[in-house]
Amino acid sequence: MRGYAPEEIFLVLSVAGLSAYAFSGWIGLAVAVVLVVVVASYRQNVHAYPSGGGDYEVATKNLGAIAGLTVGSALIVDYVLTVAVSISSAAQNIGSAVPFVEHHKVLFAITAITLLTAVNLRGLREAGTAFAVPTYAFMFCVGVMLVWGFVRLVVSDVPLRAESSHYELAAEQSHLAGLAFAFLLARAFSSGCAALTGVEAISNGVPAFRKPKSHNAATTLLLLGAIAITLLMGIIVLAERLGVVVAADPATQLSGAPADYHQKTLIAQVAETVFTGFPVLASVLAQDKHLPTQLRTRGDRLAFSNGIVFLALGAIVLVWVFDAEVTHLIQLYIVGVFVSFPLSQTGMVRHWTRLLATETDSRHRRRMQRSRVVNGVGLAMTGTVLIIVLITKFLAGAWIAILAMVIVFVTMRAVNHHYRRVAAELDAGKWDGLLPSRTYSIVLVAKLHHPTRRALAYASATHPDTLEAITVDVDEEDTRALVREWEASDITIPLKVLESPYREITRPVLDYVRRVRGNSPRDVVTVFIPEYVVGHWWENLLHNQSALRLESRLLFQPGVMVTSVPWRLHSSDSS
Repeated sequence: MRGYAPEEIFLVLSVAGLSAYAFSGWIGLAVAVVLVVVVASYRQNVHAYPSGGGDYEVATKNLGAIAGLTVGSALIVDYVLTVAVSISSAAQNIGSAVPFVEHHKVLFAITAITLLTAVNLRGLREAGTAFAVPTYAFMFCVGVMLVWGFVRLVVSDVPLRAESSHYELAAEQSHLAGLAFAFLLARAFSSGCAALTGVEAISNGVPAFRKPKSHNAATTLLLLGAIAITLLMGIIVLAERLGVVVAADPATQLSGAPADYHQKTLIAQVAETVFTGFPVLASVLAQDKHLPTQLRTRGDRLAFSNGIVFLALGAIVLVWVFDAEVTHLIQLYIVGVFVSFPLSQTGMVRHWTRLLATETDSRHRRRMQRSRVVNGVGLAMTGTVLIIVLITKFLAGAWIAILAMVIVFVTMRAVNHHYRRVAAELDAGKWDGLLPSRTYSIVLVAKLHHPTRRALAYASATHPDTLEAITVDVDEEDTRALVREWEASDITIPLKVLESPYREITRPVLDYVRRVRGNSPRDVVTVFIPEYVVGHWWENLLHNQSALRLESRLLFQPGVMVTSVPWRLHSSDSS
């Protein structure tokens, strides 16, 4: 259960004044009904598709690649926003008790995301253990708060009221009526639907469950729904009974509050009154060549390391841009998940319809028909909520999320097109069988030292038809000294000196290689480049820069092979 969902309902309703809070319970109940339907629908998903593709797999297999990619794009944006919104909410709640955090929310949020990323990169087991403790602690503490709060309301002779209950809440729009007020309620409902996010993540994580995987995932969904509804409704009702007041703009809406009043979050106010008196989806998309293949593989600790880093960086950017304000981020949120919900349920309806066309066993048919009805109701419900979310949140910021989804969609299509084009180019069936007529090997020389001798020895071992060494004259005195040393040595390979009027290395070498290729187009030219292997990142800045520039240019020359010949410095021994 998203702890910020109840507060967002109250914040939206505050626009119409204190009397609008009377609708908070009904809005919470509507969110709970949607949650029940979504949980029931996704229980069908995890049984039918236990492989972990979730909504993406359901939509792709039943509605086609475009629908699947739409779902994938929406969920990628949603997952990034989930991290940004959750951490920003944590910053606000902690900031209610620790003023330093409140004054440095962005710094706190970015630090928290960085720490969470580091923990996740340590591996699935370590991350699961680390995150289980605060998760269970949160649920336990909120559960105790609700039980103790309702007990005190029943048995206490002294009215239990929140500190903000004595403040007047001035309506920003006091004459809302008819469609305008209905729009406000719909907007509050769409904000409260943030409580539904996370349901789809279980369908993506089925492979992580113990056997029987589908059964355990379905059971987890049921528990998630029950806990989420209990905490959501409990917080809303208790906040109402305690008279908690939260304003969208405290400076202008609250009257009777001290000049230095700092508005605490809804949960913080309730707790104070009562007790005082986070890329499996990216991996699946990468398997289908819609994302870079680096996101497909797990790191050495069985975590999808590249996906985790991508998620963290995206969340950090959002936190920084939106100043870690949940109310601003929430306008972008849940659009993604409510794009995926209807498409997923449509796919499930088609899934059951397809199976019913071939199933003859009456018992199985009844089960499939029941499942189709459940998913059909889920489609109707989530489709309606999607329309409400788009209408109420589009101009408030949801358009940013939609634009991001479009960009992600187009990017993934381009990535997929690239992989398909490369696969077609590399198709082994198209090999023409032609071999080079001759091999022409060139060793680049800067000085006559151990790395150069190793490169010469390695090049000789390949038995090329022609082998020569070249050096670029960027300093006349050094070049003359190299030539004298070369002639006095036991090396029999000829050394050519390339002129460089502008003391540049790359251009003369490229021009020479092109001339060699031009004279014999069917020859393969292999350029051997001695390189240092260093042990520290800063040493790379001091070595190999010319070699890297030259390699990157030579790779684009047709018929040219580049071979790096490493020479390990002592500093690399400790790496």
